[in-house]
This record gives sequence, C-alpha cells and structure tokens, in this order.
Amino acid sequence: MSSEHTNVLVIGAGVAGLTSARLLTQQGRSVIVLEARDRLGGRLHSERKDGFVTDLGASWIHGIDDSPVEQMCSFLNMPMVEFTMGSFQPDGRPVVYFDPEGKRLTPEQTKSFTKDIHDFDVALAEVISTIAPGSSYADAVEIALWQTGWESTRCDRIREYMQHRTEEQDGAHFTLIDAHGLDNEEVDGDEVIFPNGYDQLTTGLAEGLDVRLEHTVSHVSWSNSGVTVKTDKGTFTAEQVIITVPVGVLQSEDFTIEPQLPETVGNALDSFRMNDFEKIILRYDQKFWDDAIYAFRRQGKAGDWWHSWYDLTNLHGSPALLTFAAGPCAIETRHLSDEEVVDLVTQALREIYGDTVPLPHTVHRTAWKEDPLARGAYSYLTVGADTEEHDNLATPVGGVLHIAGEATWRDDPATVTAAMMSGHRAAENVLQDSIPIGALWSGQKTS
Repeated sequence: MSSEHTNVLVIGAGVAGLTSARLLTQQGRSVIVLEARDRLGGRLHSERKDGFVTDLGASWIHGIDDSPVEQMCSFLNMPMVEFTMGSFQPDGRPVVYFDPEGKRLTPEQTKSFTKDIHDFDVALAEVISTIAPGSSYADAVEIALWQTGWESTRCDRIREYMQHRTEEQDGAHFTLIDAHGLDNEEVDGDEVIFPNGYDQLTTGLAEGLDVRLEHTVSHVSWSNSGVTVKTDKGTFTAEQVIITVPVGVLQSEDFTIEPQLPETVGNALDSFRMNDFEKIILRYDQKFWDDAIYAFRRQGKAGDWWHSWYDLTNLHGSPALLTFAAGPCAIETRHLSDEEVVDLVTQALREIYGDTVPLPHTVHRTAWKEDPLARGAYSYLTVGADTEEHDNLATPVGGVLHIAGEATWRDDPATVTAAMMSGHRAAENVLQDSIPIGALWSGQKTS
C-alpha cells in the first residue's frame, strides 16, 4: 500500500474537521483530510429525494446572534428560515398543548402551564448549583419538585416536560444524564433551519481542501516526533493529527490509538456516551393540524414516546411534520419497520386530531445509532462526570495529537457551533498561535 506525508492529518470531514483543515490551509500548512464516508459532513447530512431536501442530521443553528456558524452560512449565501423551537422551548412562538386525555389546553391553561415551566427552571437551576456530585438530572428535578410544594398532578406535568426536554436535547432518559448536563440551554437570538440543505456549509468549508473520501482510518500511532495513520487505502504520516470522529467511534475496537491516551484524556472519553436519537419526518398532501403554529405537544402517559411534533411546512411550502424517537422510544423502536413506526405515530396523532388523520405519503427516518461511523446522533455527559471533561477530551497529546468535535466543547456541546469552535481551537493548538474564527470566511492569515 502507498504511503504519503503531510504537515497535518485531519480525520473526519465533518464541521470540526473541515474547520480545522480550512484554517490550517489558510495559514500555509499542508493538510490532508481523511473521511471514511463517500460524502462530506459526517452527522450533518442533507438528503435530496422526490423533490425535497431533508436534513437527516443537524438541522438548526440554535441562536444566530454572534454565531460563527450563522456568519459562515451567510458568507456562503445559504438561505435560512426562522424556526425557533429546536431548543424545546415551552413558548415564545405559538405552541398548542393537549392534555393527557387528548383535549386541547385553553389559552389560559397553556399560559399557566408555561409559567410553571419558567418558574420551575429558576428553582431547578438553584438546585443544580448545589446538588451533590454524582447526581442525575432526574435527581435534580425531583428535589426541585419537592421544594415547590405543588400538588401531584401539577408536578407530573412538569416532570414529564423535563424528561421530554432532556430526551430531545440529549437523546437519553434524564436518569442517565449528569445533573449539569443541560446547564447551557439559553438561545441567543432566533433559531434557523435551511431549505436548501445544511450540507451547503460543509461543501463551502471543504472548497479547495485535499479531502480523501472513502478512506477508513483504523489505527493512529503517535510519538513526540509525529504520527502514522493507517487506512484501508494506505498509510499516511504527519507532524500532527486532528481526530474528529464521534466519541462512539473513538471508544470502539474499530479505531485504535497507540500508545493509549493519557489518563486525563482517556478518563474524559469514558465520561461520554452516544445517545439514542432519531428523526422522523412525515410529509402529507394537506395539513390536518393547526395553522400558524410552530409545534404541538401531548401531555401525560400517552405522550411518553410521541409527545412533540414540529410544523416544517414553511420550509418548502409543503405540509410536513417532524417528530423524534428519543431515549427509550428510540431504543424500543429501533428494530421496527418504517411502516410500524408510522402506524404508531399516526395512532398518536389520531388521538388528538381525530380518526381522519391520514397516513403520510413520504417518510424519512434516520438510524444514526446503527451507523458504525456515528454510533449515535451526538454525545451526552454521563452521571458523575464533570462538565470540564469536555475540555479535558481536547487536551493536546504529546504535542502531536488533538481531539475535536461536538463532545469537546463545553459551552454548547452536541451542536454544529460546538463542532466548529472545537475545530477552530484544534487549529490554534496545532499552530500554537491564535487565529480569529472569522478567518474561516475572510481568509485572514496571522503571519
């Protein structure tokens, strides 16, 4: 097999890897990006089928104010549509709620319920700030509920809301996530989605780069003098390597790092798990749900699995709903057929909108957990782990090996912003110099 040398190897052509490669190339480094898939983007993937563009992976910019992702997307002239719901907000945009019996809440009832959520969030933040180490998010919720003194039904509604929010934000049941795992929930500015596909971002980031698709990395050897990377297409050597594969791949036997990672980095890696989180997009000939809403949600036991639906009609002018199989729902439905899942979702919709709810004419359903190159949609921090593990995972190793990706950014992990910022930090660590993030779209050189 062939052997090739470069200054820096980047493993993974997602947002983190392409950000690093673009910045380093601008600074005069020779860079090769190795990507196992036959496409760019990693867990950012836009499907074009039957006249629709569907983002099967990342969909949102969660707050466009001072967002480097928004600035890069604007530089690339990517159309954006405002859709401020990706952070599981209770209000701020029109949301319809249905009670456990499937009856629509009145405006007064909705106002009372959402006020409870906002009041509870304040109490919950206070509990989290003092809770004992090793506590789960569910533990924090129960303590805060006890402190409210509210009656049981009122507590039930808030508990299930917090469980569902956790499942949609982290893709895991709230008993599995550390109490500090959802500390960073605020959104600065509107949220937006992309009618022409989020993958325009990775296409733009990759322009002019040396990206080798269908190069599956199996082994990384490092020493203070450099790195050797083995792929199914040959061996590559470099002074430094940036690894941006998902933590689930890093934890697998399919990806070996030798010598093993130092304790600080290795322990950090052990603190994360890949989640269970899948999208289901349903397309219809006509709407049967309320006009002028962003989402509708179901309370009670009937909403354990299918509790939230998001109206994507404005994205392309065609009636469409998005829901998620998250946490336990994703685990239990993973091996069901598309038809079986659609039947379950349709049954849930008919319980609130009536028996005339039709079957969708088109369904898009993801399977990130079963993807060996992803092993989940994104990562979450396990119970007992500290938020500093995000940073610890990015600690440079031997001056030659750097780990980047959404799991390595503390401020807003599990987002495209986290991926981009982690790639920016990795490039700075390679250069041992600061680079403005704006160099991504300005091409600015530091020297």
